Amino acid sequence: MSAPTRRYEDAVARYLEAWNAAPDAVAKAVAAAWTEDGRYTDPLADVRGHEQIAAVVAAVHEQFPGFSFRLSGAVDGHHDTARFSWELVNGADGAAPVAGFDVITLDDEGRIRSVFGFLDRVPAGA
Repeated sequence: MSAPTRRYEDAVARYLEAWNAAPDAVAKAVAAAWTEDGRYTDPLADVRGHEQIAAVVAAVHEQFPGFSFRLSGAVDGHHDTARFSWELVNGADGAAPVAGFDVITLDDEGRIRSVFGFLDRVPAGA
C-alpha cells in the first residue's frame, strides 16, 4: 500500500473511531481526527470546531442507540481529499438503515479540515 493511500485510510479510521466512540471518549476522538477549526457538513448539520462536531456525534448516538458506523467499500483519495462510503449498523440485528458517503479534506498532518457528507439511505421519520 502506498503512503498516500495509507494516509487517507488512517484519516478515515480516526473519523470512524470518533463516530463510534463511547460518550466519555467522543471529545478526545474528535480532537484526534479533526483540526481545531474543522468543519462537518451534511444535509442535517453544518458545524465547526471540536465541541460542535462532538455534539453532532452525540446527537446521532442518542437517535440511534446501539448502532455503529462501518466503512462500506474502499477509501479513494488524491491530493488532500478522500471519499468513502459508510453504513450505520444496528448492533442487535446487523441491519443498516442509514448509509451514505463522505468527502474529507486533510491538513498536512492527515487531520480532517472538512467533511462533506451525503445521505444515500435514511429511514422514514429519522
